[in-house]
Amino acid sequence: MGVKQVVKGNFATAVAAKLARVDVVPAYPITPSTLFPEQISTYIANGEMDAELLLTESEHSAMSAAIGASASGARVATATASQGLKLMSEMLFIASGMRLPIVTAVGNRALSAPINIWCDHQDTIAERDSGWLQFYAENNQNALDLMLMAFKISEDRRVLLPSMVGLDAFVLTHTMEGVDVPLQEEVDEFLPPYKPVYTLDVKNPMTFGSFGTPAHYMEFKYQQWEAMENAQKVIDEVFSEFYEKFGRKYEKVSEYRTDDADIIILTMGSMSGTARAAVDSMREKGIKVGAAKLTVFRPFPFREIKDLSRKAKVLAVADRNISFGFGGAVFAEIAGALINEKEKPMLIDFIIGLGGRDITQEDFYKIAEISKDAIDKGKVEKMVHWINLREVQ
Repeated sequence: MGVKQVVKGNFATAVAAKLARVDVVPAYPITPSTLFPEQISTYIANGEMDAELLLTESEHSAMSAAIGASASGARVATATASQGLKLMSEMLFIASGMRLPIVTAVGNRALSAPINIWCDHQDTIAERDSGWLQFYAENNQNALDLMLMAFKISEDRRVLLPSMVGLDAFVLTHTMEGVDVPLQEEVDEFLPPYKPVYTLDVKNPMTFGSFGTPAHYMEFKYQQWEAMENAQKVIDEVFSEFYEKFGRKYEKVSEYRTDDADIIILTMGSMSGTARAAVDSMREKGIKVGAAKLTVFRPFPFREIKDLSRKAKVLAVADRNISFGFGGAVFAEIAGALINEKEKPMLIDFIIGLGGRDITQEDFYKIAEISKDAIDKGKVEKMVHWINLREVQ
């Protein structure tokens, strides 16, 4: 049995890095993720963690250093957010293309302009095509657990792709919650030392990230695609093993009161608990609504979404992001996943909580109201709705 600690979300991810026995942490501080390298530095100074903290001159440099360390055979973690993740963007594609299992905690923060330091998912969503696995935490316990599992999933030889764990800015990164912290020996049994297939070695020289001509480049990309496909099964295996070891259950898509629901509201991140509370309230009023939480966004859980879609008349997607010119990115993914299904629910997209705007139960009541109206009319009259939007002059 582990110990109970009351910690901030950033602290939880730092604890996970320590428990994972990370070797190298390249970092450049950015709000709201600065506490991660601060806590790592404390662990190293106190002798609690045998690791190298590399303080770099930018987030681009931090990911560059992470790539070099991982290619040398080290287990590597870092943390960033928002504009920092954007500055890393070039290197994110390189880390994935070089098949390096780096794990990054991302304090999900809105992108400028205008300048905003509060929560939405635009930063990580914008990197959905970079070849990184993406996990989203609902609470600080999720943040710790998903970080631990991310190492095991990324380092699996069937995958060998980097992972990012998103935790909502301030809602999680700076909020104190009770977290069950497993014992070091338990984690050691669950997550053995990283044993890379290939490493940079002066005694056995090889090339990482070599020049890819038209005769070979496409096959490299196919291997990345294949690895992401393999990750579907590996995630299921690791989630199952984690449950057996620590007693906490994780699913790519978790459902709540969906069996007889006419409307299912799909969420991601910290708003998921609010959605479940709203469902309970609406159920008391006789409204047949359920909730589902998306924990894994990459690889996209096609099978689970298809199974979920068969249970409702309306699948209402709450997107804490916006893909300009279309709608929410999660909505777009779901629409694509269901395009060839003969029977599928009506799909409605709801843009919600951008820039840290509070997400309340009333917001989900409104989502259910719009969804019910579509059921009554037998059609979706408007594909994208903005929830709790102030009047714009």
